[in-house]
Amino acid sequence: MPHLFLIVGLPGAGKTTRAAALAVTHRALRLTPDEWMIALYDGVQPDGKRDLLEGRLIMVALQALHIGTNVVLDFGLWGRDERSALRWLAASVGASCTVVYLPVDEDVQRTRVAHRQATAPHTTFPMSDTDLITWRAQFQPPDTTELNESSPVPGPPPGWSSWPQWAAGRWPSLPPLGLPPLGRSDP
Repeated sequence: MPHLFLIVGLPGAGKTTRAAALAVTHRALRLTPDEWMIALYDGVQPDGKRDLLEGRLIMVALQALHIGTNVVLDFGLWGRDERSALRWLAASVGASCTVVYLPVDEDVQRTRVAHRQATAPHTTFPMSDTDLITWRAQFQPPDTTELNESSPVPGPPPGWSSWPQWAAGRWPSLPPLGLPPLGRSDP
C-alpha cells in the first residue's frame, strides 16, 4: 500500500530536512512548494500562486499514490482542515497516511530562520519576526487523534458537502474530485 507523509510545522521547524530523510528511507517522491516557488518566481511569492502550485503538486501526489509510489508533502499544513482533506484524498486512492508534526520553540525558530536567511538566502523567502509571530498565531497544531494513523478522518467543515469539494476550494487548481484521469481509457 502506498503511503503519504504530511509534514506539518512552522518555518524553521526542520520540515524539509525531515521530508528529505523520509523520502530516502521510504523511496518516496518529495514535493516541497518553496523549491518550486523560488525556481518559478525568482524568489518572490506572487499573490495566489502558492495555492495554485500546491493544488498541482497535490494532483501529482495523488497520481503517484494511485500508481503505488510513496509521497512526502512538505507543505507545512498549518490547518486541521488541510490535513483532514489530504488524509481523505490519500485514502480515496488506496494510500495510508501519516501526519508528521515538527514543533519548534519560538527562540529556536527565530535562530534557525535567521541562520538560513544569512547562509542560504536562495533557499528561502524573507521572513520578519512579525511574520513569525503572526504565523504562530494562525497555526493549528495536530492533536493526538490526528497523529494516530488509524483514526478516522472527520467530516468536512460546515458548508462543504465533501473533502474533495473543500480541497478544490482551498487549492483552486485541484480538480473537485481530487484525481484527474491518469490517461485515456477509451479505445
